[in-house]
Amino acid sequence: MKRQIFFTIFGKILLGDIMGHEIDLKNTNVYTDLLVEQIESDLYNTNMVGNCKITTINVDSNLSMELNKQEGTYITIEFNDITDIDNREELGKILVDNIKLLLDNEGITEDKSCLLVGLGNANSTPDSLGPRTLDNILITRHLFILDKLKKGVRSISGFTPNVMANTGIETYDIIKGIISTTNPDFIIVIDSLKASSIDRVNRTIQLTNTGIKPGSGIGNYRLEISKNTLNIPVIAIGVPTVLDATTIASNTITYLFKHISYIKDNSSINKLIVGRSNYLNKIKDRDLSKEEKEDFFGIVGTLTENDKYNLIKEVLNGIDYDLIVTPKDIDFVIDKLGEVIGFAINNALSEEINNY
Repeated sequence: MKRQIFFTIFGKILLGDIMGHEIDLKNTNVYTDLLVEQIESDLYNTNMVGNCKITTINVDSNLSMELNKQEGTYITIEFNDITDIDNREELGKILVDNIKLLLDNEGITEDKSCLLVGLGNANSTPDSLGPRTLDNILITRHLFILDKLKKGVRSISGFTPNVMANTGIETYDIIKGIISTTNPDFIIVIDSLKASSIDRVNRTIQLTNTGIKPGSGIGNYRLEISKNTLNIPVIAIGVPTVLDATTIASNTITYLFKHISYIKDNSSINKLIVGRSNYLNKIKDRDLSKEEKEDFFGIVGTLTENDKYNLIKEVLNGIDYDLIVTPKDIDFVIDKLGEVIGFAINNALSEEINNY
């Protein structure tokens, strides 16, 4: 009873009932670069290939207007630990197939030249996926100029434009200038993204033929890089490598509900397995009832996911603690992601190359 009273009072303080301040819980943007996190599940198709979950979303004109997203195909691949070599090889082969699918959708044949652009800041590890991927790309355009390549290898050029804070130049302007000089037939851009779920960080790849708006996930919009702006097909490949502190706090409360549900239903078992590698699988489909949430957390327990997120965001923004966070093993993971994406691009672009 004391615990219930404490959480009820605590919830009322947070919501302003005691302090006489009405917290603004109007809808705010939950920043994410992943389309799959922005729409209802009945609008997309999902299938499993090995241990990878593949979600395909085709955005038509109506959905484009509703979501403020470009028309086209969005493919989301969710995978297991990238540091495991078997998972990495499985993911690489799936990536090859889906990159080829987007190339076919755009009518890009094997003789078309490609410009690869590694977006991001090489000096900031979570934002360095683009440059790290370019380190693993087989660049061939200079060899075509020398006429020293055989059939089956595509003309490929690539560069990393850095970020506007370091160059003072819009990324779009740099890309447009290079296009006017080298005349590629299509572009592939690689960038670090932002997610709105802990589960997706470093475990999700989004591919799309609609291009990209650099920095949109953190509300730092730059000029769009797409077929609409550059007049040639643009395929974007991205991985969420960061999320904000609000998301972490909100997700933690959700998992706390699941954890309490598991403990409550297994309290009679002598040894509860908590913190082991398979614990997430045990609790991911669990939840407390609405009444149980209110019993444990008072008014806070009755908040919807959106209201809970907005409340935490208001608190953290007010004290300048809504940080952008990345996992502690990001250095190693970025290297592995750069390898698997780079090798997959090599395989997909040139039939004579096989890294797997």
